[in-house]
Amino acid sequence: MDEKTIPKKYRPGAIGALLDEYERAITDFKKVIEVIPDHALTIVLDPKTTDENCKSIQTILTHVVYAGYGYATYIQNVKGHNRARPDKTFHLTIPKYLRDLDAIFYFTENIFGEFKDAELDQPDDSLKIKTHWGISYDIEQITEHAIVHILRHRRQIEKFKLLPGYF
Repeated sequence: MDEKTIPKKYRPGAIGALLDEYERAITDFKKVIEVIPDHALTIVLDPKTTDENCKSIQTILTHVVYAGYGYATYIQNVKGHNRARPDKTFHLTIPKYLRDLDAIFYFTENIFGEFKDAELDQPDDSLKIKTHWGISYDIEQITEHAIVHILRHRRQIEKFKLLPGYF
């Protein structure tokens, strides 16, 4: 049997579905960035943006990794932990960002080991996760936000790669 004939194994339950989709988003994101040459990381691609997280591939990748740890840490702290996410780290090579993206996923997957599917939805607003950007989420919503965050930045980098003379 080759890789294409091996059936995909899905994680069980609602948590499994969220993790499967998060892993898929990260895998697709990695495919987009793995072909970017290291020298292109620091090229300013959007000099007009006021968002320091979106000027170059390097700033985008650093932001994606930092945000990924942020989402996971918010979820982890629901269980009474008082942890802070790791500091932002800027790299000069794509392989280091690929490793960081894997680390985010495994960190998130391990955190979900503390939860049951029934804990994902939180109808009581006073018990929701309050983010630093002013929105409150339950665990399911913040995980969905984390997934879409990866998708949006994947799209952004795909568009940057179309710029004339990028490579």
